[in-house]
Amino acid sequence: MENISQTPFELIDELEHEQVVYCSNKETGLKAIIGIHNTSLGPALGGTRMWNYANDKEALLDVLRLSRGMTYKAAVAGLNLGGGKAVIIGDSRTQKSEQLFRAFGRFVEGLSGRYITAEDVGTNVKDMEYIMMETRHVTGIPEEVGGSGDPSPVTAYGTYVGMKACAHDVYGSDSLEGKKVVVQGAGGNVGKHLCKFLHKEGAKIYVSDMFEEKLKPIVAECNATVVGMDEVYGIDADIFSPAALGAILNDETIPQLKVKIVAGAANNQLKNENVHGQMLKDRGILYAPDYAINSGGLINVYTELEGYNRERAMKKASSIYDIVANIINISKAENIPPHVASAKIAMDRINNVSNAKKIRVYRDMNLFKMRNS
Repeated sequence: MENISQTPFELIDELEHEQVVYCSNKETGLKAIIGIHNTSLGPALGGTRMWNYANDKEALLDVLRLSRGMTYKAAVAGLNLGGGKAVIIGDSRTQKSEQLFRAFGRFVEGLSGRYITAEDVGTNVKDMEYIMMETRHVTGIPEEVGGSGDPSPVTAYGTYVGMKACAHDVYGSDSLEGKKVVVQGAGGNVGKHLCKFLHKEGAKIYVSDMFEEKLKPIVAECNATVVGMDEVYGIDADIFSPAALGAILNDETIPQLKVKIVAGAANNQLKNENVHGQMLKDRGILYAPDYAINSGGLINVYTELEGYNRERAMKKASSIYDIVANIINISKAENIPPHVASAKIAMDRINNVSNAKKIRVYRDMNLFKMRNS
């Protein structure tokens, strides 16, 4: 599995990316990386994350893992999209500017539609509006200019229905009434909407966030209980739902878990996919692959490309229940961890479509030869 000591080209080769673009603009302070993983199913679509990475290598590793996850996410969700992602290196609280995002937009435009961006951790609808001033290859733009606006309600809804599919397998019913659910990163946009869905169904909610002041409205609205950042893994509960950053399921945290289900919206939750996915399985904890259960956001912006309708986006996101249920069934039938079953589904679809395209290209080449013979 990839690690921080590998060279950039070793990382790119191992994760099988088509293209990686470094973006720099001295005048605006822009330092960004765009990762295009696979475009077999369509153009690469994925959000732009703004984060204060410790170094350039850490940023590269993050964008490579995130963009690969988007390939699987689109494939599993049945969308005609490839996988891409971008990261901007910087503090989203102090270093944002119109000039920075417009400079980034020009880099996106230079890719001629191979990569379509959207918002992510550290970016928002307003930032996408600045990017839109330089390129049409952007989604998640404000509703008043024909976009879908904030995708987090749809992401949260998809996570919620995927969680219900997990509950049906583990508890024999998909009802979450009375279930104890721990939401890590509940102060973020997705986390707070997820808490609202859970509260409406009668779940008992525990919340944690690195910015604890963001939890106050959730506590008031959803009758949630605040737990500390260090305690969040050891709560005796039914479901653990990570909704913040990745790599939080690892050698230190998994042994602390006292839940039967891990089902959350965060990306790249497994620090090492093979090691920690198997560790969860060995402990009897059902893991909902993150890129499958959190695909509501991608579904939302994909719907925007067709002409946005929130009701249609939510209806399509409800299919995540069946997607997660199918992953669980394959996992049990083949005795493999759910993340392996999910990747198998994704790669089967990518390979099948790629083979169909090869057949069409071969046919068209023969037609060309016949016409010119």
